[in-house]
Amino acid sequence: MTSQRRTPAGRGRTLPVAAGAGAGLLAAGAALLGRKVLATLRAGRGHPLAHRVLDVSSSVLQRKYPLESMSTYLNGFHMYADEMGRQVEASHFCIHLRHDLHQCVIFDRNAPDARLIGIEYIVSEERFRSLPEEEKRLWHSHHHEVRSGTLVAPGVPEIAEHAYFEDLVRTYGKTFHTWQYDRDEDFPYGIPQLMMAFTGEGQLREELVRERDERLGVSTEQKRRRRADIPEPEVAPGANTWEDGRTVQLRLEETELRR
Repeated sequence: MTSQRRTPAGRGRTLPVAAGAGAGLLAAGAALLGRKVLATLRAGRGHPLAHRVLDVSSSVLQRKYPLESMSTYLNGFHMYADEMGRQVEASHFCIHLRHDLHQCVIFDRNAPDARLIGIEYIVSEERFRSLPEEEKRLWHSHHHEVRSGTLVAPGVPEIAEHAYFEDLVRTYGKTFHTWQYDRDEDFPYGIPQLMMAFTGEGQLREELVRERDERLGVSTEQKRRRRADIPEPEVAPGANTWEDGRTVQLRLEETELRR
């Protein structure tokens, strides 16, 4: 059995739509909506009832265009720019804003109640090379993260992930964490901190990788082997300045108010 659906602008031409397909779409939409509401409720545990009602209503009725545009979920690790021993897991949710620019929000994990811990901008090698020298000090390369297998796209088929990382291996990132959750679990104290990526073997703690792999059901070692055919790019001068033993980091500074 089929029904008739009128095309946009009322042009009179009709398209056959299977009733079964329509019912399937409605069921899928209802299931998605249900999952969205449940996720909102789980994230709002402990909130007053009025707040939870507002949260659920907003999740159903409001469009969040920037969030809907986030097409990529990446999981990796960062270190504080001035302290290699402070290493944290980071779940990135990214928008491909332009051909040479991604923008990502970073959470401590992929869960409804995840903590928002930072942001990262990712640019092409060409864009990075054009930056002022002082600006380059804030950026890190992605060559080792990709080739070592420590940066992953959970749930993406291997062939698609491999193709994505063939491009990402030549990019550069600028990352600030706003929540030092390795130090302050319950509240985002302090000011944003510049973060860096690892550039060689033996820098990232093995137990962090092992715990992440078990939880997400991935194998860093297997991905390392499968990405061996990705050429290692020459790192552009100016990136990864921490490797020279000197780095930059944000500090609070009192200053006069401009009026």
